[in-house]
Amino acid sequence: MSVPAGKVNETASGVTLSQIDYGLLRRQHLVERGAGLFLMVCAAVSVLTTVGIIVILLTEAVRFFSSESITGFLFGSRWTALFRNDQSFGVLSLVSATMMITLLAMLLAIPVGLMSAIYLSEYASSRSRSMLKPALELLAGIPTIIYGYFALTFITPEIVQRLWPEASVYNVLAAAIAVGVMIVPLIASLSEDAIRSVPSALREGAYAMGATKLEVASRVIVPAALSGIVASFILAASRAVGETMIVALAAGSRAQVASDPLQPSQTMTGYIVQVVSGDVVRGSNIYFSLYAVGLLLFFMTLALNVFSYWFVRKFREEYE
Repeated sequence: MSVPAGKVNETASGVTLSQIDYGLLRRQHLVERGAGLFLMVCAAVSVLTTVGIIVILLTEAVRFFSSESITGFLFGSRWTALFRNDQSFGVLSLVSATMMITLLAMLLAIPVGLMSAIYLSEYASSRSRSMLKPALELLAGIPTIIYGYFALTFITPEIVQRLWPEASVYNVLAAAIAVGVMIVPLIASLSEDAIRSVPSALREGAYAMGATKLEVASRVIVPAALSGIVASFILAASRAVGETMIVALAAGSRAQVASDPLQPSQTMTGYIVQVVSGDVVRGSNIYFSLYAVGLLLFFMTLALNVFSYWFVRKFREEYE
């Protein structure tokens, strides 16, 4: 029975229920609506920022392609954008260096990151995990320019040139090693989360059938968490593709098709850094080429992230 306004109803236990404070309820409702509106605005700002970046890239890239051939840009292998009298905008040389560094970095980071994830989830004690995982994730917090100087002053002279004396001071291999070290925490952390999400019943069932810990990890747990593990690989690859300061410092600035990892080569992000750090005339072909290269880089990383999303949706295992 509702309580009339201004009345007090006494319950059987002797506790009184006063008139409902409709003003308090109204204030709570307004606060909830305000919080929801604020969160919606934050989400809209994120979306609009992304849309704005795409629009600017497309608009400025169209100006570049109004004077340069799209096919020549995408399939040409000669990049001499900074030459005064002999400009050529064949982006394949930049793309090849970017992909070679990404491939070499992944060859280093995938086994190290995956093995680290398996150890942390299946072998390490709780105390060891609590110390090792934060220490591993500290690598992700190191500024990338530090990795670049590390590659230039240690990896090249102490590792690469000791094994291959003919290696150049600036070379693709040293940059790839530094990028690989940088993305190891990303693979290890995401893969470890995917592995730990596998139900304990699968482990216990495998142990009950006489499987060893290595067999359980390699034949049961990793296949069950494969979608999350592969997603971590793809996200790490997209991170390596977009890396800037390491490749700008360690890989060199010679725009040539990357065929020898011991020689310098310029990546897409390295070219952007080189041009932005110089004196570029606004409205020139060099200026607009920044947006063309940036747009291509955006589509490359977008394709990797879309593939990651599709792979996780298609092969994800759901457990109850």
